[in-house]
Amino acid sequence: MSLAHPAQARHELSISRLIDAPPAKVFRAWTEPQWLMQWWGPHGMTTPECEMQLWVGGGFRTLMRAPDGSEYPTQGVFLEIAAPRRLVFTDAFGPGWVPSDKAFMTAVISFDEEQGKTRYTARAWHWNAADCRAHEEMGFYQGWGESLDRLVEVVTQRMPD
Repeated sequence: MSLAHPAQARHELSISRLIDAPPAKVFRAWTEPQWLMQWWGPHGMTTPECEMQLWVGGGFRTLMRAPDGSEYPTQGVFLEIAAPRRLVFTDAFGPGWVPSDKAFMTAVISFDEEQGKTRYTARAWHWNAADCRAHEEMGFYQGWGESLDRLVEVVTQRMPD
């Protein structure tokens, strides 16, 4: 199944990096809760809770905790799983973070092989310009960039092959 998003180009935020690890390993860091909990979130955050039902239609839930104890829950639903190349899921922030009664965005995560390494690209597709702008102003590039730094450290230094 391939997901199309009608306003993707107008309402997309994205970040990409070449990671010195094969796609299957980076995909595992995304889809195995014990690994995702080690890197999910910006610097200083922890992720003490992560639940995944890794099938199309299955749930995805995390809880990030800031150093001051503030908590940031997220939840979503997997829309596409093409191991080890692509993950697509909805993402809605919990109460008190971003008011929303629907999916805040659709996350499209690509793991493309480039000479034994992974071209990692995370795209956030938003339903409208206001949601996209709000996500950018929340610190999309800094937060997802710091998360990506942590992901790279996990797959290149901690995870076994």
